[in-house]
Amino acid sequence: MIVGKKHKIIDCTIRDGGLVNNWDFSVEFVQHLYKCLNAAGVDYMEIGYKNSPKLLKGSESSGPWRFLKDDFLQEVIEEKQTTKLSALVDIGRVDVNDIVPREKSMLDLIRVACYIKDVDEALELVQLFHERGYESTLNIMALSNVKENQLIEAFKRISHSVVDVVYIVDSYGSLMPSDIQYLVKMFQKHLPSKRLGAHMHNNLQLGLANTLAAADHGVELLDCSVYGMGRAAGNCPTELLVGLLKNSNYSLRPVLDMVEKYMIPLRNIEEWGYLIPYMITGMFDEHPRSAMAFLNSPDRNMALQFYDMLTVPNVKS
Repeated sequence: MIVGKKHKIIDCTIRDGGLVNNWDFSVEFVQHLYKCLNAAGVDYMEIGYKNSPKLLKGSESSGPWRFLKDDFLQEVIEEKQTTKLSALVDIGRVDVNDIVPREKSMLDLIRVACYIKDVDEALELVQLFHERGYESTLNIMALSNVKENQLIEAFKRISHSVVDVVYIVDSYGSLMPSDIQYLVKMFQKHLPSKRLGAHMHNNLQLGLANTLAAADHGVELLDCSVYGMGRAAGNCPTELLVGLLKNSNYSLRPVLDMVEKYMIPLRNIEEWGYLIPYMITGMFDEHPRSAMAFLNSPDRNMALQFYDMLTVPNVKS
């Protein structure tokens, strides 16, 4: 495996991890995470979503990291350091009037997440963010469910866009390292002028392996989260990526400080990571929502029952 200094790490603990606890992180938690990531040499911290609360029902129950406000961020990050800040937006959930020019914001990077059918709309947002001075990525979700001809058609439009980085996203945690290699080569063939990123979920315990496979084949931006915190089975763990990337200047010790002080206590309250229902949805290339619902039921430990629900006709929970 040959991986080197050209790779950049984006830690998604607050943004993706917020899907676990409804973005209920304290300011102290986020400040300490930023301090640790900066000391570790991590390139970006994704500090939340830049979605607009007026476009989402029930927004009042979410923590502030789901609807980042620029004045709030300036209070949280008292001194901007080397680690850049990013946020993610969803198609149909962001009011562009809420996005100020980059020189007025703490954010450096805005990432646009979309499904393949919404690529055109996503690229319009990318263009707008680019004009306002931000770095940008296009994160195409659920690639395991996308047909190759759909991707190739989308590539034609992406190749002519201003987007800086295009992401390979294993939303369902169902891909194998060989699949990642195949996708990377396809993206490189059709988007030779674009940098690539990788966001992997851990349903099959392959989050790290798939991320390293992407890095080994030329993907530059690598997503992860501390202690693997993320929706359902979680993500590639930051501490593993920082510790195992070869020929890098990353430091593991500050990340372990975050794990010890905040993540282990939080893991005793909130649940994420490898669990059998998430494994099963990963194997069947399905969204983990059914597993999440099952784990919130009294039958949460009945693994065979959940398997039968997905494989045997007329079996219900």
